[in-house]
Amino acid sequence: MDYEQAKQLSTDPDAKVRRNVAQQPDVRPEILFYLADDADEGVRRAVAEHRATPRQADLILTRDDDESVRERLAAKIVALVPEFSKEERQKIRALSDKVLETLARDHAVKVRQIVADALKDSVHAPLAVIHKLARDIEIQVAGPILEHSPLLTDEDLLEIIAAGPIRGALNAIAKRRQLSDKLSDGVAVAALANPGVESNSVRRLLQNQSAQIREDTLDRILDQASRVPTWHEPLVERPTLPMKAIKRLAAFVGRNLLEALQQRPDLDATTAKDVAKAVQRRLEAEGTAVEAPPVGEQAIAAAIGAGKRDAIAAALARDAKLPASIVSAILASKSAKAVTALAWRANLSMRQALQLQLRIAHIPPTAALNPRGGTDYPLTPAEMEWQLGLFGTA
Repeated sequence: MDYEQAKQLSTDPDAKVRRNVAQQPDVRPEILFYLADDADEGVRRAVAEHRATPRQADLILTRDDDESVRERLAAKIVALVPEFSKEERQKIRALSDKVLETLARDHAVKVRQIVADALKDSVHAPLAVIHKLARDIEIQVAGPILEHSPLLTDEDLLEIIAAGPIRGALNAIAKRRQLSDKLSDGVAVAALANPGVESNSVRRLLQNQSAQIREDTLDRILDQASRVPTWHEPLVERPTLPMKAIKRLAAFVGRNLLEALQQRPDLDATTAKDVAKAVQRRLEAEGTAVEAPPVGEQAIAAAIGAGKRDAIAAALARDAKLPASIVSAILASKSAKAVTALAWRANLSMRQALQLQLRIAHIPPTAALNPRGGTDYPLTPAEMEWQLGLFGTA
């Protein structure tokens, strides 16, 4: 369609004809500018979607009475954001930014949400727009920016936290990748000040395994954690924990998490023993029923194969004549030699000792001790006594 034909058809009384003009890929910008003020919303939607529409016309459309026109405009403009830095004329860049800033203030939540969702990962977005969206009163707008935007600094986010953010904002910040210890502290302090409302923000922070959490921040969380069961699992599953935090957790997490706590790879021997003792004290205090320990080689082999940890631990304590706390500490130690020595003390075969390592102590196959010659213990009696002595059996 040539220019003169498009110009003539853009004044046609039939809105469908004018809409067809606005949808032509090669229509001239000045025609689109003219049609931006068309009486038909369908025509204006077509102009809002067109990539060749002049920014001056886009700015006019940001004030359009029809929300669907502004939504189409928002979707187009945010798709063009990566190209803004390539625009040579400063005036055009300024107008583009002005369009985005106006859309970020739109009274329709849907329009602002379109902008926020599209700009959340952008490094080219106007900084003023990102700051505006991050402080939006609707979490569906602010949330994506707070969680993802690379343009927000720690200082920006701490300022938002200090200002008393909207419900859900702490939750979004807590999920940011590579959260600094300073921001983690900011989220935790704000959430702990209002635990009834923001307890989920603490849970999100704990679940964020890339978040750096200082020991004193963790202590503040642990001070309240016994009263908030939803924090227990993410606490136990944190990739690194101070030993004193692990000991504190052993005092209140549920039985379903105690074994996971005891199997943590970062447990040192002393903490493993302390945790095992704490577990035993709790089980005794709670009067927890434990399955009767198996008796005899076949019953023990079957219980090991079924992974019945509590019953096997009780059988080992009985047959090795050791306190239950020491048996629990050895099984939680991740030490193939110590577990093998425990099996030897309890008069198990070396083949059973291997299964004990794999199925009850959860030692990886590559780290387990194998029988010598297919049936014999690979350690001398003196070596095994020494291993047991490390856990206070002397």
